[in-house]
Amino acid sequence: MEEKKFSYGNTFLLGFGFFGVSIIWSVYNAFVPLLLDGKFGLQAGWIGFIMVLDNVAALFIQPPLGVFSDRMRSPLGRRLPFIAVGAPLAAAVFGLIPFMSALPLFILSCITLLLAMAIWRTPVVALMPDITPSKFRSQANGVINLMGGLGSVLATVIGGTLYARNPSFPFFLGAGLVVVAGALVLLLIREPAEYRSKKLHLAEQGEETKMNTKVLANLTEVFTQDDKSAMYILLAILFWFISYNGLEAFVTLYGVKHLGLAEGDSAFQISYIGLTFMLMAIPAGILSRKLKRKVTIMTGIVLMTISIVLMFLIPADVLTIQFAALMGNGFYVLSLVMVLTGIGWAMINVNSLPMVVDMTDDDHVGTYTGLYYFFSQMAATLGPIVFGWSIQLAGNSYQLMMGIAPVFLVLAFVMMTRVKRGEAK
Repeated sequence: MEEKKFSYGNTFLLGFGFFGVSIIWSVYNAFVPLLLDGKFGLQAGWIGFIMVLDNVAALFIQPPLGVFSDRMRSPLGRRLPFIAVGAPLAAAVFGLIPFMSALPLFILSCITLLLAMAIWRTPVVALMPDITPSKFRSQANGVINLMGGLGSVLATVIGGTLYARNPSFPFFLGAGLVVVAGALVLLLIREPAEYRSKKLHLAEQGEETKMNTKVLANLTEVFTQDDKSAMYILLAILFWFISYNGLEAFVTLYGVKHLGLAEGDSAFQISYIGLTFMLMAIPAGILSRKLKRKVTIMTGIVLMTISIVLMFLIPADVLTIQFAALMGNGFYVLSLVMVLTGIGWAMINVNSLPMVVDMTDDDHVGTYTGLYYFFSQMAATLGPIVFGWSIQLAGNSYQLMMGIAPVFLVLAFVMMTRVKRGEAK
């Protein structure tokens, strides 16, 4: 087996894959709710329901794909074939979404996008530990998350401006950038020799290392281990992603309906989370080597909880006090709170996947990455539903979601107190 070496250059190149994933989901989460509200006239509960339809299948698709990618052998390697198929397919479908004039077709296009994204999302993330030594995985994850943050910033800053001109333009931007990002990864990243083969096939594995492609079997194995660290961090991931995804699905509508911001300005505010996340991604990885991953994550949970509680407690007219105008949009008290949210989210997100994959061996990195995404996608399913119907049942009170989100963050904090493994090896 080739000795793994850490290279910032290769990691930045790999980050283009994460950039592609991020820009699609950032555009999707920022502008699809606006289309559902403005184009189809749906209420919050139904918007939340539709926003999770694209995540349901991922619960059962991404974990088996993680297992298959562990065993895949091809001239490209074990992860890159999935990127070669999934990235261009996702780009093609994504560009069509804003042109769906009938609600059933709109929903169908979103589900198709999910299927395309599921093909390559887990493999592109699992590629990072494949080429990175354990002790550098938080730093490497910081790099690829920096690239993901860049995608998010482009989606919300440029996307907000483009949306104001034509709602289809952000989707064109996302589709084009995904094609470019996927091509760069395929052309410039080379997988370790042991994962490359002249013919396409599934590698044989011994019974001692074999993992089942069925989600339930893998969950049972993880949850019945003597050390429950993997179970607790997966539950923590579930809870903090419920909080984050619930907020993400409705934050643009929160800005429009509760704060009275214009649609483009509201979408722009999300960019402060992405920008801060991007700037903090590498420092969050480095910080984890000083404080340990667990401490860094728990600190991030506290910071994120504080920021969301502030949005719940501070009146709308105070949150919208404007300090300056940036790119035609306001810089508000809200913007400062978004910055704090981004710092906390970087500390959590950069270190969570390395903790999960460092609870297993190299033969099961894709499997554990799949489990990571199983719980994050479950959260992406539950979060918008819980938040959407809560908002609607409360008389369309979008402020309420800022009171719900901290509850799940506290649950995540409690789970993390029980995690005993997952630090760099």
